[in-house]
Amino acid sequence: MSRVRTLIGLAAASAAVVALAACSSGTTGQGGTDAPAAENEYGLVNAGTLTVATEGTYRPFSYHEDGSGDLVGYDVEVAQAVAEKLGLEVEFQETQWDAIFAGLDAGRFDVIGNQVSITPEREEQYLFSEPYTVSRGVIVVNEGDTSISSFDDLAGKTTAQSLTSNWYELATASGANVEAVEGWAQAVALLQQGRVDATINDQLTFLDYVNTTPDAAIEVAAETDDTSLSAFAFTTDKEALVAAIDEALAELRDEGVLAELGEKYFGADVSE
Repeated sequence: MSRVRTLIGLAAASAAVVALAACSSGTTGQGGTDAPAAENEYGLVNAGTLTVATEGTYRPFSYHEDGSGDLVGYDVEVAQAVAEKLGLEVEFQETQWDAIFAGLDAGRFDVIGNQVSITPEREEQYLFSEPYTVSRGVIVVNEGDTSISSFDDLAGKTTAQSLTSNWYELATASGANVEAVEGWAQAVALLQQGRVDATINDQLTFLDYVNTTPDAAIEVAAETDDTSLSAFAFTTDKEALVAAIDEALAELRDEGVLAELGEKYFGADVSE
């Protein structure tokens, strides 16, 4: 009888130890810290921190001032404002564009904040927040040039375009002759020299240029009806995080924060 009581006592003690261990594990966060489990309700890579992938070389969205200063830019500040709304720290992981989606798939970061355009192909593989950037294609001409006021007016005109861009396709579809260039800087130089009649590019590129070069005597002659929408990108298991970021973006839009950031980097509200 004594041996039976002893065994019963040992079993009870073991059960108590297991119960205490369960209670302890239920209140311990990642890495054995005392942080509550709810702190990582969004399935973050690191609890309490929003880890954002961005290039860091894509002015004015994500770049280092003077090449070596702090990471700044429109996308950077939008991400910082969102994290603050959610009560999270923010950590940026600078990643080359060609590897950025692979890194997201591998779980290296929570979200991409790098002017990711929403496309049907991407929507098949990823979740997106509500857009925080809206842009159109624009025809840029020298100030005072009234000969072009629509895409139809490009027929027979000469535009400067990169041959690998979708703007080249739009220019040729509009009947323009195309002078091949490597990018915006060369295109706008040819335009200002009077060697071409116009160039087609993204509205954000134009706004950034005139915001940083206020004496540039160029203007928008026409814009596309279609818009390009850019947003934060996530893997498909991040529904709760997407919903929370959407709510934060809505508050930032209502409070005028997104408009202020647009004015800072582009001289215009580019959020809607």
